Amino acid sequence: MPTAAVLCDPPREGVVLADLAATTPLSTADVADLYAAMCADVLRAVEASASDLLVNYRPDEALPDEADERDKPDEPTDGDGRNEQDAESAVRALADAALDDPGAARYEVQVGSTFAARMGNTVTHLLDTEDETSVAVVEPTAPFLARGDLDGMAMKLRRSDVVLGPTSGGRVHYAGFASSVDFEEADAPPAIGTLTDRAHDAGHDVDFGPMHPIVETREDLIGALSLIRARRRAGREVPTRTAACLDDLGVELIKSRDGLNLTLG
Repeated sequence: MPTAAVLCDPPREGVVLADLAATTPLSTADVADLYAAMCADVLRAVEASASDLLVNYRPDEALPDEADERDKPDEPTDGDGRNEQDAESAVRALADAALDDPGAARYEVQVGSTFAARMGNTVTHLLDTEDETSVAVVEPTAPFLARGDLDGMAMKLRRSDVVLGPTSGGRVHYAGFASSVDFEEADAPPAIGTLTDRAHDAGHDVDFGPMHPIVETREDLIGALSLIRARRRAGREVPTRTAACLDDLGVELIKSRDGLNLTLG
């Protein structure tokens, strides 16, 4: 089974989900909490699957400029007395709280100035240097991913060199590789098409996993919240930490002339 690398950032204000904070009633603190919840759901799903969990994090010096505004780790940064931590400590704390067995996770620093470069460096390092048979890059903002989804895509990687999990807007929530491709700008929109082209250029077979939402934009959040509400009414499972976070934040859907909008209760 593959190593599943979840590419995480510390759930820090101004670092994660900036577009969501700019286009919804959610504050930067709110979206940082939401990011942490979604990431926790993804990490837990990988832990429950047959894949080995690798937590890939960006170091402080590779984070956006907002990260430079953080206080020292020993100094409180808000009314709750919480401290800002360095990137590695923050990601480890998030994972420790999410996982049943925190010791089962491996941690490595991401290398590269763009997402495509970080994805490529992770995949090629594990395939070429550590002799992994397959590697999957998993988005931390795909909270609906479940163990069965991950195991199903992992099984497809035994038959195909590349397996992609599609999401809206031509993006991907999962990119699995049994063989490497040219990763330069491999996430260029639409990523699902670009990665498929790169795989074909390398002579690889491509297969696809189930479509699942990721939550990065206002439209993504409207769709995810709608799905959580519908699944609850139907008595189906929801991503527990993500759903609880949205409940705590009081995020609600309202109808308007322009369609659905978000509000805080």
